Amino acid sequence: MTSGERPRRTALAVCVVAIATLAACADDGNSGANASAAANGERIARPGRPTWSAGYFQAALYSELLKELGFTVTAPAEHEYDPEVAYLAMAEGDYDFWANGWYSQHFTHHDEELADGSTVADHVEVLGNQIPGGALEGLVVTKSVAEEHGIRSLAQINDDPELVALFDIDGNGRADVRGCQDDWTCDDIIDETIERNGWSNLEQIIAGYSGLASDSIERVRRGEPVIQYAWSPSGWLVELAPGTTVSWLSLGGQEMVIDGTTESGIDYSDVPPATLGSACTDDPCWPGWELSDIQVTATTSFLDAHPDAAELFRQVQLTLDDIAQANLRYLGGENSEADLERHAEEWVAENRDLVDEWLAAAEAADG
Repeated sequence: MTSGERPRRTALAVCVVAIATLAACADDGNSGANASAAANGERIARPGRPTWSAGYFQAALYSELLKELGFTVTAPAEHEYDPEVAYLAMAEGDYDFWANGWYSQHFTHHDEELADGSTVADHVEVLGNQIPGGALEGLVVTKSVAEEHGIRSLAQINDDPELVALFDIDGNGRADVRGCQDDWTCDDIIDETIERNGWSNLEQIIAGYSGLASDSIERVRRGEPVIQYAWSPSGWLVELAPGTTVSWLSLGGQEMVIDGTTESGIDYSDVPPATLGSACTDDPCWPGWELSDIQVTATTSFLDAHPDAAELFRQVQLTLDDIAQANLRYLGGENSEADLERHAEEWVAENRDLVDEWLAAAEAADG
């Protein structure tokens, strides 16, 4: 995406904030009900969730665990946000927590200012080790195409007119990098990586991720050339199958990773290469992202008021497979809110002994 399109992206972000504000205003009735419940001694927890479906399971699971601690929990779907809105909305008190913080990447949102001049960081805390160092992001490329054309890096594609034409799906003369949904933060990283390296023969395609990824999966299965952003844990990545039908695509070298000098300020220059072996187009492999820790972010006020919930957040640990398998069920058609609640209930039942340990620790923290 060219730098000339940045104003459009900013305008979209403003619109998202405006929509979230309107939603908050429309939710005044619910806020009143919550206040009344709190006055009657009922403990309310208001979870949020991201706009990517792979994060829905965590929201449902944490909701189920909090119910077992005695909380009345509002529906996570009532507070669904992109990261660029989520942290500010949380700091402003619109909801209490979400289980989809990707750190250190999302720390950039902690610097955002509220109307009173305070920052998000003044109002929220990061805690727990839900999935430490388990979140891998990057671009994948059709494996058979990469092998046929000797593709080792994104830089190579940019520099070779024949490869540019090969990946130019929309026919505008630039290779398509099928990226993130707008305001997911990863969209900025892709744009800034392209701009920083002067890769004028590439462009990021931004659209609804589900539609874009579904189309890419079908193209990959047909052996057609595709470059697609993907992440773990998600059902999408399971479907794409790195090492089998796609390969992780290296940028081409450590010097091509964003280094804090771009607009977002994100600095991955000291991040070591990913250990992906033959699942990547090159070794060492430089996907352009760090391995993120997935952690809970919650308001300080909620944590101070509910030390048992805070301890529960510290206790919970999941696996990549837990989330990926739940997301596959969602993508396979079990995608109603009732289905999500059932998935969480079934996971708790299947992991009853572990859950009981978490709950016992949480209850002990409450004195």
